[in-house]
Amino acid sequence: MDFHSHKTQLIATAVGASVATAGLISAYSAYTRIERRKNLTDEVHRSLSTHKTSLDVNSLVSTPVPTPQPDEFAGDYDEELIKEQLARNYAFFGENGMGKIRRGTVVVVGCGGVGSWAAVMLVRSHATAGLTDVGTPKVKCIERTLKQISRWVEVDARIDIWRKEQGGDLLEGADWVIDAIDNITTKVDLLKYCHDHQIKVFSSMGAGAKCDPTRIQISDISSTIYDPLARSVRRRLRLQGVSSGIPVVYSTEVPGDVKLLPLPEDEFQKGPVKELGVFDDFRVRILPVLGPLPSIFGLHVATYILCELAGKPILNPLPIKNRKKLYERLLRDLLHRESKLTGETINKLPIDEDDVALIFEDINRGRSVIPPHNVPSRPVLVRWDIAKPLTIDNCAVMEFAEAEKHSKECGTLEEPLKRPENIWGKDVLHVVDRRAEELRREREWVM
Repeated sequence: MDFHSHKTQLIATAVGASVATAGLISAYSAYTRIERRKNLTDEVHRSLSTHKTSLDVNSLVSTPVPTPQPDEFAGDYDEELIKEQLARNYAFFGENGMGKIRRGTVVVVGCGGVGSWAAVMLVRSHATAGLTDVGTPKVKCIERTLKQISRWVEVDARIDIWRKEQGGDLLEGADWVIDAIDNITTKVDLLKYCHDHQIKVFSSMGAGAKCDPTRIQISDISSTIYDPLARSVRRRLRLQGVSSGIPVVYSTEVPGDVKLLPLPEDEFQKGPVKELGVFDDFRVRILPVLGPLPSIFGLHVATYILCELAGKPILNPLPIKNRKKLYERLLRDLLHRESKLTGETINKLPIDEDDVALIFEDINRGRSVIPPHNVPSRPVLVRWDIAKPLTIDNCAVMEFAEAEKHSKECGTLEEPLKRPENIWGKDVLHVVDRRAEELRREREWVM
């Protein structure tokens, strides 16, 4: 290579300039990394300055990977403490189910926005409270965590209960109110107050005793179906002149075969049961809850309100299939059959469209009570035992031809003929009784 040629000198100059530029870029990148790390260290120190901690901040921000230290929570736990923290999960799954969960192993690949929530909800039943918080008011746990996450957010945590008599004290200046109350009376009072005072409110319906996340959705309170808590709240609001205009998150899943846990006998010896609660009129027994379900409800609420606040609302929440016309037809047909059965003109039945949806969809799964329990091509509701009043637990789903046979052979109130079990057999009677029991159990969640 001729180092004296003009071409060679130009190439050498270009290479030298490139090397110099790369060096400058590398040096700048190193400098900015050092500055970012220094700023992070300063921010972490500032963030922790207001909180007592034994955490070594330098070990978090220094380059070398710190030597793993023994987990402060490693070792044996007090079993009673564990069961107190996970009481609602134990109520939902039972001892056997929780034993399997605690012996299980789950691998989470990808711990970002989804994976982190999945990991957290696998091991806890509350968003912020941990083992050291057993006995601490939930609102204080939330306050502490929110301040740790976002120091610029103003948090006003109060250990109190909302009452309509002092309604404005806690709601003044609110753009949105989130109703996550368990008590029906207080829930309805809050929704009515917000409606009357033009305060935007989003209500969470019942997440207890449910486990199917595919049945969760957002809708107006007037469009809710199947959910027993939503049904009760909707009816009470309607009696007070509020029929719509409140967005809710709810589940169309029928509560599973779990019950409110009874109080131990020694608790009754302490005095009146109502005095055992934190507040008057609030349930003191444990409601079985599968931890992730309430979190999904809460995430629905937060997402909806964030979109509203940002001016990009969710305009048309996708409802599940609307079978309102089917329920209207079933109710009209039942009214006609009851008029024939009683021999009188009936204008209104003791059950409504909500009850029809409950009987047809939730309890009978859209199938006839008569074997082989097919999905009727022309479904009909009939009073099962004509010797008893028409109620939601004395109403059966049948195919049209089966219903015609049932009405003909049972007779009328004036001239009763056969008992229903003598027409269809003992097995069908057991099916009807079992579904009536499901209805009674379902109503316990509302009362």
